[in-house]
Amino acid sequence: MLLKTIKSLSEEESEEFKSSLQDESLMGEFPVLHRDEVEKAGLVQSLVQVYGLHSITVTQRLLQKLQRNDLLKKLSEWNYKPEEIIRKSSEELKSSLKQKFDKFTEDFTELYIYVRNSELINQDQPDNEKTVPCEEIFKGQTQTGEPIRCVLTVGEAGVGKTVLTQKFSLDWAEGRTNQELQLLFPFTFRELNVLRDTQFSLVQLLQHFFSPSKDLCSFQQLQVLFIFDGLDEFRLPLDFSRTRVVTDPTESVSVDVLLVNLIRGSLLPSALLWITTRPAAANQIPAECVSMVTEVRGFTDDQKELYFRKRFTDQAETVMSHIKSVRSLDTMCNIPIFCWILSTVLQKLLEQTEEPELPQNLTQMYVHFLVLQLKQKNINDHKNAEVSVWSEENKKMVLSLSKLAFEQLQKGNLIFYQSDLSECGLDAEEAARYSGVLTQVFREEPGLYQDKVYCFIHLSLQEFLAALHVHQTFYSSGHNLPLPSHSSVTPESEVYFYVSAVDEALQSPNGHLDLFLRFLLGLSLPTNQRLLQGLLTHTGSDTTNQETVKYIKQELNEDSLSAERSLNLFHCLNELNDQSLVEEIQEREQDFYKDMSPGEWFALSFVLLSSNADLEKFDLRKYDPSERALLGLLPVVKASTKALLIGCGLSPHSCGPLASVLSSSSLTHLDLSHNDLQDSGVELLCEGLKSAPCRLETLRPGDQSIQLTVVGPERSVCNETEKEKTWRRTTERTRSVREGQDKERTEGTGQGALRQDGARRGPGPRARERAGMRSLETRPNRTRSARRGTDLERARISLETRPDRTRRRAPGPVWPGDGHNHGENSCNRRRHLDNFCSLAVEYCFE
Repeated sequence: MLLKTIKSLSEEESEEFKSSLQDESLMGEFPVLHRDEVEKAGLVQSLVQVYGLHSITVTQRLLQKLQRNDLLKKLSEWNYKPEEIIRKSSEELKSSLKQKFDKFTEDFTELYIYVRNSELINQDQPDNEKTVPCEEIFKGQTQTGEPIRCVLTVGEAGVGKTVLTQKFSLDWAEGRTNQELQLLFPFTFRELNVLRDTQFSLVQLLQHFFSPSKDLCSFQQLQVLFIFDGLDEFRLPLDFSRTRVVTDPTESVSVDVLLVNLIRGSLLPSALLWITTRPAAANQIPAECVSMVTEVRGFTDDQKELYFRKRFTDQAETVMSHIKSVRSLDTMCNIPIFCWILSTVLQKLLEQTEEPELPQNLTQMYVHFLVLQLKQKNINDHKNAEVSVWSEENKKMVLSLSKLAFEQLQKGNLIFYQSDLSECGLDAEEAARYSGVLTQVFREEPGLYQDKVYCFIHLSLQEFLAALHVHQTFYSSGHNLPLPSHSSVTPESEVYFYVSAVDEALQSPNGHLDLFLRFLLGLSLPTNQRLLQGLLTHTGSDTTNQETVKYIKQELNEDSLSAERSLNLFHCLNELNDQSLVEEIQEREQDFYKDMSPGEWFALSFVLLSSNADLEKFDLRKYDPSERALLGLLPVVKASTKALLIGCGLSPHSCGPLASVLSSSSLTHLDLSHNDLQDSGVELLCEGLKSAPCRLETLRPGDQSIQLTVVGPERSVCNETEKEKTWRRTTERTRSVREGQDKERTEGTGQGALRQDGARRGPGPRARERAGMRSLETRPNRTRSARRGTDLERARISLETRPDRTRRRAPGPVWPGDGHNHGENSCNRRRHLDNFCSLAVEYCFE
C-alpha cells in the first residue's frame, strides 16, 4: 500500500516529499531523512528502513502537507494499525518461547552474574567486582554514562550460560520481567552454523526462525533484544576489520556479515544484544562494541549444597559428606551439569545396595555414569536390566561415539553434524535412535532447520569418551594416538604411552587436554577397568602406574611449570590413587621449608587446602617468613579468615597479589605489621579494598589498625576515594609514631614480641591510644537484600576514636558463595582449591 501511494505522486510532488523529510519542524518526533540516503536506497526502502512500522504515519503527515487528500484518504481507510501488529507479534512470540523453554521447574537454582570491565575479558581477577541479577543486565549504564547496548557473558563450558539466557527468555515470555522489550529473539550459534552457506537479510532470518515475526517488515524504533548463545561454537569467522557495512535489514548477506553489523551497531543500532561464549572466544568481539562484560562461574558452595539437598532428602548428609571427601569430585561441582551427572550416579548407586561403593575419583564416576545409561537403554529396549550391558550393539556404539569424541576434541568442536557422524562410522538414523534413548549421553539438538546438530551433554563427557578411545586403540592395536613426544622412556613400553600423554597435556597452551589426561590415567587403574569388563580387555599394571607417578612428580619439580599445569598434575596423581607427594610435604620439618622449590610450595598449598587443617587463622611464620613463601601460599591466604604476615620481609612486590586476594576472598583480618610496604605498596592494597566483595574488617599495614564499615540500604561498590583518603590520613598520622617505634621494636623485641594472635606485646591499648593510635572502626550491615546477591549496598567509611583492643568480630556482609558462617572453612577450602589458579601465576612462581 505504501509503494502504491508513493508511485501515485507526480515527479514534482515526489521531490517535495523528499525535501520535507529533511524538515525537522515537520518531522517532529521522527528523525529526519537526508536526500542522499533516499537517493541511495530508494524512497520506499528508506521510509521502511528508518521509520519501520511508523512509515505510514510519516507518509500521512507529508501527504497532508502536499494537500493530496485523495491519497491520504485511501491510506487512512487502509486498516493499518502498527501498534496492533506489534502487540500481536509479541504475544505470538511469547507463546512460542514459553513452549520452547518450558523445562524450568522449582529445581532451578539462580546463578550469579559477575560484572567485569570490557578491557578485562581475559583477566582472571577483575577489579571492582560486583554481581548483577540476570533480569537487570541491561538496566544500568556504562562507565561513561551510556545505556548498555551489548552484553558479553563469558564462562567455562557447563557453568550455566545457556540456562541463564533461556530463563531470561522464559521470564520475559511469561510477563515477569523486562516487559519494556517488545520483541526478544534467542538464537544459538549452533543453529546459525547450519546457515553458514546461505544468504539472508535480517528480516528473512527472523522470519525463518521465528514465524511470529512474519508480519513485521522492519524493526526500527522497536525495543528488540537479540540473544546469541555460544559464540565459541560458531564455525564462521567474525571479521570486524574487513566486513563491509550493512544498514538495510532487508539486504541479503551471509550470516557472519549480519552478525558483525548487528554487533557493531551498523544494523539496528537501537537493538540490544546479549552474547555468551567460553573465555577462549571472547576476544572475537572488539572491546569498543561491548558495553559490559559479565562472567558466569557456576554454583557457589551454598548453591552446590542446596542443589544436592533438593535431589537427596533422606540421604543428603551421606551424599554431601562423600562429595566433600573426594577433592576431584567436589572441585567440579561448581559446574551445574556436573552436579546433575554426579547426582544421577549417586542416586542409582544408593538405590542398589545398603552400603554401595561410591566413586572415589573422577574417572570412576564417569565410568559409572556410562554403565548406568547403558543399563537404562537395555531396560527401554528389552524391558530387562539383566541383559548384558556390553552387547555387540552397545559396544559398537560406545566405541564409535568415543572415536567421534576424540576426533572432534582434537578439532576443538563441541557440536557435530551428520557428516561428522558418518566419518566415524555412525549412521545418522541409528544415531538418532540411539540419542533418543541415551539423551543423557548424546543428543540431537532441536531447531527450525533442516540439518541436525548433535552434541555431548558436557565437554567433560566428551573428554572422558575421547580418553576411552585412546586407551582402547592403544591396547587393541598398539597405536599411540597422542602425538609422540621427547621422553627418556622407550616408545615400546606401556609407560611411554602415558608419559607421552602427560607431555602433550603440559605442552598445551590453554590446558584443553587437562581433563582428558586425568581420564586417560584414571582408566589405567584396575578398579576402573573392572567396571568396563566386556569393553576393555587389558588389565592395568602396578609397575606402569608407579613409573607414571614417578614421571609426574619429576615434572612437578620443574621451575617453569605453570600453576594451572601443576594443579592438573596433582589431580592426575589423585586419579592414580597416589598420595605420596602429599604425604612427603606433610612430613617435612619446618627447617626444610626454606629450601622448597616452586612446585613444592604449590604442593604445600594443595595439601593445606585439601586437608582438614584449620584455616581460620593462617600464620606464615609457621612455614617460612619470606616473600617467596607468601607468594607460593597465596591460595591458602585467600581461603583463610585471618592471615598473620607479621615481620615476613614483605615489600611492595607482595601487595599486588595481596590486593587480588582482598577482592575475592573470605579474609576478614590481615596483619602486615613489621613489613616495609612503603607508600607504593599501600597504593596497591587500596585497589583491593575498592572491590565490593572485600570482606576485610581489620587491616594492619603497619602498626595502625584500619577497620572498614559497610552501611546503607543497598550494596554497591564502596566509595573508593573516601576509603583511600581515610587510609592515607591514618597512615600519615601514625607514620611519625611508627618510624620512631619501629627501630625500638625491631632491636628490642623482634619477632618474638608478637603474640600468636598477632597482637603486639608492650604498651597496652590505652597507651597506644595516648600515643595517637586510632582505628578505623566498622560494623557491617547485617541486612541481606531480599533478592539474593543482586542488590548492592551503598558504602561509606567512618572514622571513630576507639582503643585498638580485641573484640568479637561482627559478621561481614553476605556475598555469593560466602555462607553465613565465616568460620566454616571447609566449603571455602574446596572453592579455593578449585579456583586458586586464578591468583596471578606470575607472582606465585617468580
